Amino acid sequence: MKWFRGLGYSRFVLGVLAGWGVEGGLEIQADDWPQFRGPRHDGISLESEWRKNWEQAPPKLLWRSSVGIGFSSMAVANDRVLTVGHQKGEDVISCLSESTGEQLWEYRYASKLGAMFYIGGPGSTPTIDADSDRVWVLGKWGECFCFSLLNGELLWKRHLAQEEDLAVPDWGFNGSPLKYGDRIILNLGTAGMAIDAASGKTLWRSEGDESGYSTPLPYSDSGQSLVVVSSGESYSAVKPESGDLVWTVPWFTRYGVNAADPIVWREKVFVSSGYQKGSGLFALGTGELENLWKQRKFRAQQNAPVRIGEHLYGFDGDSSSRAMLKCLSLESGDLVWEDETFGYGALSAANNHLIMIASDGRLGVAEASPSGFKPTLFETGLEADCWIVPVLANGRILCRNSKGHLVSLDVRKP
Repeated sequence: MKWFRGLGYSRFVLGVLAGWGVEGGLEIQADDWPQFRGPRHDGISLESEWRKNWEQAPPKLLWRSSVGIGFSSMAVANDRVLTVGHQKGEDVISCLSESTGEQLWEYRYASKLGAMFYIGGPGSTPTIDADSDRVWVLGKWGECFCFSLLNGELLWKRHLAQEEDLAVPDWGFNGSPLKYGDRIILNLGTAGMAIDAASGKTLWRSEGDESGYSTPLPYSDSGQSLVVVSSGESYSAVKPESGDLVWTVPWFTRYGVNAADPIVWREKVFVSSGYQKGSGLFALGTGELENLWKQRKFRAQQNAPVRIGEHLYGFDGDSSSRAMLKCLSLESGDLVWEDETFGYGALSAANNHLIMIASDGRLGVAEASPSGFKPTLFETGLEADCWIVPVLANGRILCRNSKGHLVSLDVRKP
């Protein structure tokens, strides 16, 4: 590492985040994006001071980098950007300066590309806890690592698939690590697994080995902290302390691709999958949950939608077929509007605005409104396939494609 900016950012602890207790979360920096789906696990940035008037003041390119083939998104904390890619027979964990794009450290290990019906490469996103100077990464084939955020020192590593005799899903492990108190919860096995954050020691693991592809989602229900994980056949909630199963939603999807993270809202849980499966809303409880509605108007193959108010905004359809952006009433499941401007892509949100990227690299911003959709577009210069969620942190938008081309775009206000 050549230089370190330091920890001199103002911090605050959010008391209750999106309906789940602070005991399950990280102390975060208001402007950072320390894990997959952001600081509150919902795809929404806490940014407020960023430019949305792109017609008058479009984003400005700050830097470019090449991080290797794959679909790992970006985690941001303490002027660092972490992501993973595949380069010439190795998976590479890259740590870049958020300000300049300079490589601060990297870690390489031998790995297969895994290009089965797609370009391949890793799909899990690193998870950062800046206060403890730690980064956790789950590899495509079951490797698990803990590093120092400061200098990339390897603190421990395990090969969980081999050591725990776990079957690897067809497209590898793609769910990102969840830091929960003193433990890391992973989507391994039928209903998750927990290891000690400091040592990597196994704390508990679920029976079976039919893992899904989503990232564990924490939430609180009547004072009880739970974590939702997917398998190839269901979504389930478990107690993070013990792994005890509390409820399950049977959800059979073609090829077992339950990849989109669920959304918990008003004592209900929303789940969705592609391959013509559709989506559904279920009342929280115990055992097998009551279904409130199911439909095939919205099918999230890879990336979950974002919830703003009582509506969902996200991409419906598969990467290999016709897709479009849709707005959905979460309460009823009714389609509110649809738009074909972007085709297939990914999105995040901030300040009641959607930040979308099309598979072909066009970036857009638009107010999130059930009344309609009026985007402003910007050419990132990235080529297909851009299926990775754009990340807004500290006034910069990070965009990446499957070939590992990564750009940082300045949207800070003057």
